[in-house]
Amino acid sequence: MNKERSPSQYQDADGMSYSEKEALKQLPEASSWPKFAGTGEYDHMELIDYIDGLFIYVPRIPDYWITARLNTEFKGHASIWYTEMKEIHGRRNWPWWKSQIIQK
Repeated sequence: MNKERSPSQYQDADGMSYSEKEALKQLPEASSWPKFAGTGEYDHMELIDYIDGLFIYVPRIPDYWITARLNTEFKGHASIWYTEMKEIHGRRNWPWWKSQIIQK
């Protein structure tokens, strides 16, 4: 049985599908994302709302593209916390990280 594939299912040499490449083009540079330091008046909801908005603005975005960028969004105490959590729990999806950030 020969199943036809849609253009979005084809992958190029770097393993990305057409739809993933289109989603990546729409994703803002990590440097423009809000940063979270975890000190003083917590600004974690700004980061959470921003990332949640990305999933709405870029609906085909793979979760791992977001979670892979988290290390650049945490600064100071928050960066230390993130590194420790990642070492303990390994690679996790955005809903898991979101709940951990809110709990902290």
